[in-house]
Amino acid sequence: MSQGMPFERVFSGAPWERSVGYCRVLEAGDRVFVTGTAAMNPDGTVHAPGNAYAQAARCIQIIQEGLDRLGVGLDRVTRTRMFVTDIDRWKEFGQAHSEAFGDFPPATSMLEVRRLIHPDMLIEIEADAVR
Repeated sequence: MSQGMPFERVFSGAPWERSVGYCRVLEAGDRVFVTGTAAMNPDGTVHAPGNAYAQAARCIQIIQEGLDRLGVGLDRVTRTRMFVTDIDRWKEFGQAHSEAFGDFPPATSMLEVRRLIHPDMLIEIEADAVR
Protein backbone atom coordinates (compact mmCIF):
# COMPACT_ATOMS: atom_id res chain seq x y z
CA MET A 1 0.00 0.00 0.00
CA SER A 2 1.23 3.51 -0.85
CA GLN A 3 2.60 5.70 1.93
CA GLY A 4 1.38 8.93 0.28
CA MET A 5 -0.63 11.80 1.67
CA PRO A 6 -3.26 10.70 4.23
CA PHE A 7 -6.91 11.02 3.26
CA GLU A 8 -9.75 11.51 5.69
CA ARG A 9 -13.30 10.77 4.57
CA VAL A 10 -16.54 11.99 6.13
CA PHE A 11 -19.76 10.12 5.34
CA SER A 12 -23.21 11.58 5.88
CA GLY A 13 -25.19 8.36 5.66
CA ALA A 14 -26.99 9.42 2.46
CA PRO A 15 -28.30 6.33 0.65
CA TRP A 16 -26.42 7.23 -2.53
CA GLU A 17 -22.99 7.21 -0.86
CA ARG A 18 -22.77 3.42 -0.86
CA SER A 19 -24.58 2.75 -4.14
CA VAL A 20 -22.64 5.39 -6.11
CA GLY A 21 -19.38 5.04 -4.18
CA TYR A 22 -18.58 8.48 -2.75
CA CYS A 23 -18.21 10.32 0.55
CA ARG A 24 -19.63 13.68 1.67
CA VAL A 25 -16.21 15.26 2.35
CA LEU A 26 -12.67 14.21 1.47
CA GLU A 27 -9.63 15.82 3.08
CA ALA A 28 -6.32 15.34 1.25
CA GLY A 29 -3.47 17.16 2.98
CA ASP A 30 -4.63 20.74 3.46
CA ARG A 31 -7.27 20.52 0.72
CA VAL A 32 -10.89 19.66 1.45
CA PHE A 33 -13.46 18.64 -1.17
CA VAL A 34 -17.22 18.50 -0.56
CA THR A 35 -19.18 16.37 -2.99
CA GLY A 36 -22.20 17.67 -4.84
CA THR A 37 -24.75 18.40 -2.13
CA ALA A 38 -28.49 18.48 -2.73
CA ALA A 39 -31.16 19.85 -0.41
CA MET A 40 -32.16 16.74 1.50
CA ASN A 41 -33.92 16.39 4.82
CA PRO A 42 -32.63 13.89 7.40
CA ASP A 43 -35.55 11.56 6.54
CA GLY A 44 -34.41 11.36 2.90
CA THR A 45 -37.05 13.65 1.42
CA VAL A 46 -36.22 16.68 -0.71
CA HIS A 47 -36.16 19.88 1.34
CA ALA A 48 -38.63 22.64 0.39
CA PRO A 49 -39.75 21.50 -3.08
CA GLY A 50 -40.20 24.51 -5.38
CA ASN A 51 -38.31 26.92 -3.10
CA ALA A 52 -34.98 27.84 -4.75
CA TYR A 53 -33.71 29.99 -1.86
CA ALA A 54 -34.52 27.40 0.82
CA GLN A 55 -32.94 24.58 -1.17
CA ALA A 56 -29.72 26.56 -1.71
CA ALA A 57 -29.57 27.44 1.99
CA ARG A 58 -30.12 23.78 2.93
CA CYS A 59 -27.31 22.66 0.60
CA ILE A 60 -24.95 25.12 2.29
CA GLN A 61 -26.07 23.95 5.75
CA ILE A 62 -25.24 20.35 4.81
CA ILE A 63 -21.87 21.46 3.40
CA GLN A 64 -21.15 23.33 6.64
CA GLU A 65 -22.06 20.29 8.74
CA GLY A 66 -19.62 18.15 6.74
CA LEU A 67 -16.82 20.70 7.03
CA ASP A 68 -17.50 21.12 10.75
CA ARG A 69 -16.77 17.42 11.27
CA LEU A 70 -13.21 18.19 10.11
CA GLY A 71 -12.98 21.46 12.03
CA VAL A 72 -13.05 23.55 8.84
CA GLY A 73 -15.29 26.63 8.60
CA LEU A 74 -17.15 28.11 5.66
CA ASP A 75 -14.59 30.93 5.72
CA ARG A 76 -12.03 28.40 4.39
CA VAL A 77 -14.10 27.59 1.28
CA THR A 78 -12.18 28.64 -1.83
CA ARG A 79 -14.62 27.59 -4.56
CA THR A 80 -18.25 26.61 -4.96
CA ARG A 81 -20.07 25.24 -7.97
CA MET A 82 -23.84 25.58 -8.14
CA PHE A 83 -25.70 23.30 -10.53
CA VAL A 84 -29.24 24.63 -10.97
CA THR A 85 -32.21 23.42 -12.99
CA ASP A 86 -33.51 26.94 -13.75
CA ILE A 87 -30.90 29.67 -14.23
CA ASP A 88 -33.70 32.28 -14.35
CA ARG A 89 -33.93 31.80 -10.57
CA TRP A 90 -30.28 32.82 -10.08
CA LYS A 91 -31.18 35.64 -7.67
CA GLU A 92 -32.86 33.22 -5.26
CA PHE A 93 -29.94 30.78 -5.35
CA GLY A 94 -27.47 33.65 -5.18
CA GLN A 95 -29.16 35.22 -2.15
CA ALA A 96 -28.61 32.10 -0.05
CA HIS A 97 -25.01 31.82 -1.29
CA SER A 98 -24.33 35.48 -0.51
CA GLU A 99 -25.79 35.20 2.99
CA ALA A 100 -23.49 32.26 3.76
CA PHE A 101 -20.33 33.49 2.05
CA GLY A 102 -20.75 37.29 1.81
CA ASP A 103 -17.99 38.08 4.33
CA PHE A 104 -15.50 35.67 2.71
CA PRO A 105 -16.65 35.11 -0.88
CA PRO A 106 -15.14 32.13 -2.70
CA ALA A 107 -14.70 31.80 -6.43
CA THR A 108 -17.92 30.32 -7.79
CA SER A 109 -19.84 29.13 -10.82
CA MET A 110 -23.57 28.76 -11.38
CA LEU A 111 -24.43 26.39 -14.20
CA GLU A 112 -27.81 25.32 -15.51
CA VAL A 113 -28.28 21.58 -15.88
CA ARG A 114 -31.16 19.70 -17.46
CA ARG A 115 -32.09 17.88 -14.25
CA LEU A 116 -30.80 16.45 -10.97
CA ILE A 117 -31.27 13.00 -9.44
CA HIS A 118 -34.79 13.81 -8.13
CA PRO A 119 -37.34 15.98 -9.99
CA ASP A 120 -37.99 18.16 -6.89
CA MET A 121 -34.29 19.12 -6.60
CA LEU A 122 -33.54 22.59 -7.95
CA ILE A 123 -29.88 22.92 -6.97
CA GLU A 124 -26.79 20.92 -6.06
CA ILE A 125 -23.65 22.61 -4.69
CA GLU A 126 -20.03 21.44 -4.55
CA ALA A 127 -17.39 23.14 -2.44
CA ASP A 128 -13.60 23.10 -2.14
CA ALA A 129 -11.76 24.44 0.89
CA VAL A 130 -8.26 24.76 2.29
CA ARG A 131 -7.46 23.92 5.90
